[in-house]
Amino acid sequence: MERKRKKLNPLSVIDISEISSGVYYLKLERTVDFIPGQVIALAMQPELEPRLYSIASGIKDDYIGILFDINPEGELTPQLASLSIGETVFASDPFGKFNCSPERAVWIATGTGIAPFVSMVRSGRTDNVQLIHGARYLKSFFFSTLFKTELVSDYLRFCTAEAGDGVISGRLTDYLRNKDDLSTDIKYYLCGSSQMVIDVREILLSKGIPFDHIIAEIYF
Repeated sequence: MERKRKKLNPLSVIDISEISSGVYYLKLERTVDFIPGQVIALAMQPELEPRLYSIASGIKDDYIGILFDINPEGELTPQLASLSIGETVFASDPFGKFNCSPERAVWIATGTGIAPFVSMVRSGRTDNVQLIHGARYLKSFFFSTLFKTELVSDYLRFCTAEAGDGVISGRLTDYLRNKDDLSTDIKYYLCGSSQMVIDVREILLSKGIPFDHIIAEIYF
């Protein structure tokens, strides 16, 4: 059976800024409600095949925020990066089930995979969570000021190529692999590259975390 395409609606660009080299934060007009952790399908024209992006804004924000990095060989991201205020893109209504329940949880993210957790924190989800954030360079801890302010000691940063204040040197996978007290009763939310998700899932399973307690959103 052919998969039904999502209807794409025109949305105006409110703002776009390069927050790090090759990494952009796009603000689109908001016309619908959403649940933190959901995604939208986005395209430059309604007849084109859209790509999925996690919403990176809060439920009280008057815009839909999208965090993306440029793929020079990609069809969409170079065009998104060249958008100007007032131009139009086409997006679906929000959908998806990467939604964090109010119970204690651990979030694990790399790269632009931090986006859904930006949405959750900006929507007020700051209790009973720990965020484990990995990056190669210090400049790649996107929205770290938000997390340091809202999560304080429950925000852990792991950097593999540089050292910095409040940043732990090394890979987050090594931290998880060497940690003997991971709770098997809570849920773990993973968002980032496919390799990160695969590696972390294997580590968590080896620690006795039930498979259905590991919820993943893979960025390609």
